[in-house]
Amino acid sequence: MPTESRRPRFHDLHRGERPLLLPNAWDVASAVAFVDAGFPAVGTTSFGVGAAAGRPDGGRASRDATAALVRALAPLDAHVSADVEDGYSDDPEEVAAYVAGLGCAGVNVEDGTDGRLVDPAAHAEKIAAIRERCPEIFINARVDDYWLGEDATVPAVLRRAEVYVAAGADGVFVPGATDPGELRELAAAIPVPVNVLAVPGRTLDELGGLGVRRVSTGSLPYRAALDAAVGVATAIRAGEPPVAATSYRDAQQALVRFAERT
Repeated sequence: MPTESRRPRFHDLHRGERPLLLPNAWDVASAVAFVDAGFPAVGTTSFGVGAAAGRPDGGRASRDATAALVRALAPLDAHVSADVEDGYSDDPEEVAAYVAGLGCAGVNVEDGTDGRLVDPAAHAEKIAAIRERCPEIFINARVDDYWLGEDATVPAVLRRAEVYVAAGADGVFVPGATDPGELRELAAAIPVPVNVLAVPGRTLDELGGLGVRRVSTGSLPYRAALDAAVGVATAIRAGEPPVAATSYRDAQQALVRFAERT
């Protein structure tokens, strides 16, 4: 991994030959593992962060845990983008102050609150406040029409995206959008990098061919980790041999190297 002075800017990673694959971590160890696997940037996942603390996703429950995790990840030799739900406040200045205190390379801010879409003008005010307070940060504006099943059409998404880009968004995230034709249309019409969740049956290069510039894993790694952990225990209970895994020594050394950077 290149040093900070030589590392490509987070913004530039969205304009490479292939889409940026952003794995989403839920704690320090998962973030360290992603970076050790060669990823130049990691995101956080509000679902995973909240779940690790015993809280369901949404409802602004991940506010403090997300801030603590992002600050703990500061020594990583990689860019960090924080999933901050809806900014954890209806007040644009409070949202901007929260983001400014994270010290990360990017944020993902969604336009849904309590499971419903908000007025795009209100969300644009949050984006504008973040942009003014944090001119260097990559603002990924999440458009939740598809995710929440409200007015889930290309024209509706484009109307919201236009407002958010005008307010200062650097990227637009459309979780839940999977149809190739719709993805192509969205990417062609939105003038900033378009981000989607990993789409079953579509490779990174195929999504790139549709115009997508960033692909996030969301909470998938966290949920897969739960399945794997339960699988280990149930296999042993069934009399099967333990599965192969990273050795204790290697896992420990990865954390030792991280701790030495703090």
